[in-house]
Amino acid sequence: MKTRTLTVAFLTAGFLAFPASAQAPKKAAPKAAPKAKRPKAASLDELLKRVKKGWKEDSAETKQREAHFQANKAKQAKLLKKARARLAAMQKRSENMERKFDENEALMARLEETLRIRLGTMGELFGVIRQMAGTAMGHLDTSLISAQFPGRGKILMPLATSKGLPSVKQIEELWYLLQQEMIESGKVVRFKTKIFTTAGKEVEKEIIRIGTFTTISDKQFVVWEGEVGKLQELSRQPGSMHMAGAAALSDAKEGFVRMSVDPTRGQLLSVLVQTPSFIERLDHGGIIGYIIMGLGALTFLLALMRGLVLSIVGLKVRRQIGSKTPSSKNPLGRIMEIHTKNPDLDLETLEHRLDEAILRESAKLERFLWAVKIVSVVAPLMGLLGTVTGMIRTFTSIVMYGTGDPKVMAGGISEALMTTMLGLIVAIPLVLLHAWLNSISKRVSTVLEEQSTGIIATQAEKESCADGASS
Repeated sequence: MKTRTLTVAFLTAGFLAFPASAQAPKKAAPKAAPKAKRPKAASLDELLKRVKKGWKEDSAETKQREAHFQANKAKQAKLLKKARARLAAMQKRSENMERKFDENEALMARLEETLRIRLGTMGELFGVIRQMAGTAMGHLDTSLISAQFPGRGKILMPLATSKGLPSVKQIEELWYLLQQEMIESGKVVRFKTKIFTTAGKEVEKEIIRIGTFTTISDKQFVVWEGEVGKLQELSRQPGSMHMAGAAALSDAKEGFVRMSVDPTRGQLLSVLVQTPSFIERLDHGGIIGYIIMGLGALTFLLALMRGLVLSIVGLKVRRQIGSKTPSSKNPLGRIMEIHTKNPDLDLETLEHRLDEAILRESAKLERFLWAVKIVSVVAPLMGLLGTVTGMIRTFTSIVMYGTGDPKVMAGGISEALMTTMLGLIVAIPLVLLHAWLNSISKRVSTVLEEQSTGIIATQAEKESCADGASS
C-alpha cells in the first residue's frame, strides 16, 4: 500500500512537472482548446486510469508541438540569416557614410577657407556694385531718358537692397542700364508719351528729347519731374531767343539746328523762366520809375521833333545860301529880307536890325532845348531818389522780418536799382540828343551870323564907294 502511494505521487509529480519542461516558445504552436472539467475520481484506481489517459494525451500534444517547432525551424533560420545579412550591410553602410561624412567635413572646411579668402577681395567688390546700383537707381529715376523708357530704376531695386551676393543676371542688368544711359545721352530722338499740361490734364504728345538735357513739345520747353515720373509743361517759357531754337528744332527734319540746351537737366531752365521780363523789371521801379519813364518818353519825342525841325531848317538855310532871292520860310531868308526891303538903311541901323533878327531866329532854333537838358539832369536825380526810397524800404523789411529770407529784401533792392538804371537810361540818350540839337542850332545860328556879317560888309562897301564918288 505504501509503494502504491509513492508511485501515484511520482506519477502525479511527473504529470504536473512535464508540461513545464516541455513548453515551447511563446509563438511556437497554437493554444489547445480548454478541456472540459472532469468529475472527481472515486478511487485510486480510477485516478490512476485518469493519470495514464492524461499522460497519453499530453504526449500526443507534445509531439504535435514538437512537429510544429521542427517545421518552423528552417524558416526561423532563414529569417535569422537574412537579418544577420541585413545587419552586416547596414553596418557596412554606416561605416561608409561615416567615412563620407568625415571626408565632406574636411572638404567643407577647405571650401569655407577658400570662400573666406576669396570673399575678402570679392566682398568689397560686391559692396561697390551694390553702392553703384543704388546711385544708378536714383540717377535713372531723375534722368530725362526715363521719360522714353519708364520704370528703369525699379529693375535695380533688388540689387541695391540685397545683402547677399549679386547674381550674374543682376550685374548684367546694371551694366546694360548704364550702357543705355551713355548711348541715349548722345541722341536726339522723337517719341510719344503722356505729359501734364499747365491745366493739370494728362495728354499724349510728341516729345523731342535732346540727350539727357532738354525736351520740347509743340515748340515749347517741358521739364522732367522725377518724383512723379512724368513730363510737365512750363507755366512760363524762356525768352524769344530760346523759343526760336525750339521752334526751329520742331520744324527740322534733318541737318543742324541752333538750339539752347540745359546742361543742368532742368535746373537752369527753371531759374531762367523765373527771370523777370523788361516790363516786370519796370514794375519794380515803382511810381518813381514810371515818372522817370514818362518824362523820358515825352522828352524823347520832343527831342526827335526838334531834331527833325532843325534838320529841315538847316536844309532850307543851305538852299537859301545858294539863292539870291530871299524866302520868308527860312531864318536866313527872313534876315536877308531885312536888307532887301530896306536898302536905304544906314549901316548902324542895319546892323542893329540884323542882330535883332538873329536873336529872334536863334531863340526859335533853341526852343525846347532847355527841356531836354533839364530832363537829362533831373532823370539821374530822380533815379537817386528812387534808390534812397528803395533802400529805406529794404531796411524797414529787415527790421520787421530779419535777414532770414532774401525775398523780403528783394522788392526794396529791386526798386533801388531799377530807378537808378531808369534814370541813367533816360539821361544818357537825352544828353546826347541835347548835344546833337544844340550843335544843329549853333550851326544854323553861325550861318545866320556869317550871312549877316556879309550883308553888313557889303552895305559898308557900298557906302564907302558912294562917299568916294561924291567926294
